[in-house]
Amino acid sequence: MLYYLFDLLEKQFHPPGFGVFKYITFRSALAALTALFISFVIGPMVIKKLRKHQIGEQAKAEGPKSHMSKAGTPTMGGLIILGSVVIPLLLWGDLTNPYVLLILLITIWLGILGFTDDYMKVVKKKRKGLIARYKLIGQITIGLLVGAVLYFSPELHPFNSITTVPFFKNLNFDYGIFYIPVVIFIITATSNAVNLTDGLDGLAIGTVGITALTLALMCYVSGNIEFSRYLNIIYLRGSGELTVYCFALVGASLGFLWFNTYPAQVFMGDTGSLALGGAIAGISIMIKKELVLPIIGGIFVAEELSVILQVLYFRYTKKKYGEGRRIFKMAPLHHHFELDGVPEPKIVTRFYIAGILLAILSLTTFKVR
Repeated sequence: MLYYLFDLLEKQFHPPGFGVFKYITFRSALAALTALFISFVIGPMVIKKLRKHQIGEQAKAEGPKSHMSKAGTPTMGGLIILGSVVIPLLLWGDLTNPYVLLILLITIWLGILGFTDDYMKVVKKKRKGLIARYKLIGQITIGLLVGAVLYFSPELHPFNSITTVPFFKNLNFDYGIFYIPVVIFIITATSNAVNLTDGLDGLAIGTVGITALTLALMCYVSGNIEFSRYLNIIYLRGSGELTVYCFALVGASLGFLWFNTYPAQVFMGDTGSLALGGAIAGISIMIKKELVLPIIGGIFVAEELSVILQVLYFRYTKKKYGEGRRIFKMAPLHHHFELDGVPEPKIVTRFYIAGILLAILSLTTFKVR
């Protein structure tokens, strides 16, 4: 909204310096700062409200015993993140841009889905929250909508169902008629992966922030005709506007981390994790970097795979030997390290380091081909 105001003032009165608001880089910086400011302002208020209404994390019998002390910590803090992302985008983003509208839809849709799940758990006291199949239906539905919009959009022709293959020059892969199912899978899998990663103080939001910063650079070069030509990647007109969203997410991540770092004052809950995972997936899909996503979000992939492998191996050994066996001491992966005696802050810091290394590796795919 402020973007349009300053643009109008610049066109009507030509005040010196107002032309800078046209630049994505400048508005992205403003979005990050605005998101950080909003987090610091609304964060304490939201936490106070959650405490007042006793909306706290429930003790999980299946989790590490050390987590029993976290019971009662305010949850649904994802509301802080959502507000800190959406408001800056509305202020500094181009709301006529289809990419912006699509990422807003993904964020709000999955935010509402996650909020419903949290509400069922902490307010209605239903331990498992929203029934799994209803949650899955919500994820599949938004994946279907996003996939259909991108697949049938005339503006994306001839790149509608095409994606970039990392590490190979001039090689793109066409999903063809399988494009929409692939989009559904990526959004569902990534939103669940971030949800699984949200198990230690600061772990999920910190890795999301690192991923968002990496995606911001990718969005900017994908939407810039000169940079995309130099890097020999698909030029997607208008996709650079997603940089504003990514920087808002970076600012929101830093702001929320202030309250979520060990020992956490608030947890994001499914309200935040589902929305953030879906947003990361949505951005990767829109800029045709789905195959790079497993590298950028390698932490999320490792967390989700650890759960899948644990369950499959347990079922296999139970069927074969009559007794279920485990690969990890506990899944997701971060709990394995906890039970191995590694302090929680050290696990989180090491995951951050791994996330940064993966981010650097993902950026090298632009040139190492």
